[in-house]
Amino acid sequence: MRKMNVNRAAKSHDFILPAPINGLNVRDSLDAMEPLYAITMDNYIPMDSKVQLRPGYTEYCNLEITSIIALANYKKPSHNCFLAVGGGKVYNISNREDIVELGNMSANATQCQTVQYKDRLFFVNGSDTPKVFYVDANNEEQFGDWGFAGTGLTDAKVINAAVSKEFLWFVEKGTLKAWYSATAGNISGTLNSFDLSQVSKYGGQLIAVADWTVDGGQGIDDLTVFITSEGEIFVYSGSNPNSASSWELKGSYKMSKPIGYNCIVPYQGDIVIISEDGYIPLSRALALGASGQSNYAFSDNIRGLVLDRTSTNKTHPGWQGIIYTKRGYGIFNVPVSNQFEQHVINVNTGAWCRFTGIAARCWCEFENGMFFASAGRVMQFDNGQQSDGGMPIEGHIEQAYNNLGTDTLKRIPLINPKTKCTSNYNLIIYTNMDYENQNVNYYTSITSTGISKWNVAKWNEAKWAASKANITRSQWIENSATGYKASIVFKTKTTGNLIEWYNTGIRYEVGSGIM
Repeated sequence: MRKMNVNRAAKSHDFILPAPINGLNVRDSLDAMEPLYAITMDNYIPMDSKVQLRPGYTEYCNLEITSIIALANYKKPSHNCFLAVGGGKVYNISNREDIVELGNMSANATQCQTVQYKDRLFFVNGSDTPKVFYVDANNEEQFGDWGFAGTGLTDAKVINAAVSKEFLWFVEKGTLKAWYSATAGNISGTLNSFDLSQVSKYGGQLIAVADWTVDGGQGIDDLTVFITSEGEIFVYSGSNPNSASSWELKGSYKMSKPIGYNCIVPYQGDIVIISEDGYIPLSRALALGASGQSNYAFSDNIRGLVLDRTSTNKTHPGWQGIIYTKRGYGIFNVPVSNQFEQHVINVNTGAWCRFTGIAARCWCEFENGMFFASAGRVMQFDNGQQSDGGMPIEGHIEQAYNNLGTDTLKRIPLINPKTKCTSNYNLIIYTNMDYENQNVNYYTSITSTGISKWNVAKWNEAKWAASKANITRSQWIENSATGYKASIVFKTKTTGNLIEWYNTGIRYEVGSGIM
């Protein structure tokens, strides 16, 4: 008797895919990207073992002016002040219920740089005589013109400022000149000129001065760094620029061009430079004694995104970097046409993401909180409110493509995201297969028991049911996808909710008859 052929059902397999904790990747091709990266990661922050929805913000104060161009933190024992510059004025906004107008600065200025040395906070913008703010011995706030003068220096051309080797340094706009206090420790008096045109090979103008702490193999060394518009970097050692025996050019180097006068981000003694090629730490960029090794950016994973933004927006105001020490984020503010976005790195893991929906012109830390200016308002970021001024935070992640352990054709009927949430929220989750780019605007409604249907109800008509705060949800959801490689797409739109995503269970079938 002839044996009958039996059509056996496809065998199912379970696969646990961790959330993309390696963060955003805009460097590798889709077929070469490792599975713990994300093709898109907007408003979710990669952590050690999960990804977490970013914090929101609320309004701190409204100055009712067109634009705030700078925020500054003045620190003195028992007397911290929060200051804002905009609309041709400088304001003390430490007490948002009692905002004090301190004085005038040019209403036409599009930027303002600040530096504090001892108990003096200096304001420079390349248009006005530099200003200084301080709290005197009688606890009275003082604001007025600075007390420096230099032979041949036009005060209003001072565009940047820094402190290095106990000297105040000032940058003269449109030149390669830096000006420094004649005596270390001075907060007023005579300024001496330091002209870098004598050693420059590429010309341009001086953009910034910074103090750089490095370990040269024989102990810690503090160096003074000068950065030009052409990406030429001069590194000087020594403690006194007035003494030839105590001031030496250590080396000159060439790297990509810096962007704006706020191109310096100090971090733990190192310097990160915002440049046309990315966000580049000097400790990685420059090998002392060997030039030409300057294009190593720790933003390498998002290189494609940074290059796109710098190529079209590098002349726009708003570029800035700041370390948010409380959370361990590095936030790089990026103007995009008439909008803003933030490129954010977890400084502990090196993983990147992008913030959207935050129209920040500039950022500042004040009393362990993080603030930003948006038009004429100051907003407080991460103050416990999980919304953007009452509006939902929209999160969007597309995880790297994954063959789920086998190169064979497979069908994915079920997926199971493991998340933790503080209250109800709407979730969209599905799989893109084999580099497709479908955009699904349907949510998954999860109940306490049973299987949820995919693609059966519109977003915002029902909610993920969570009966108590910080509840962990793990439930199988119907999916409909066939292919060789899968990308998990995870979208949320929520107000007042902290969402954490840990991993996704994937059930798939292989074998004949799955098409």
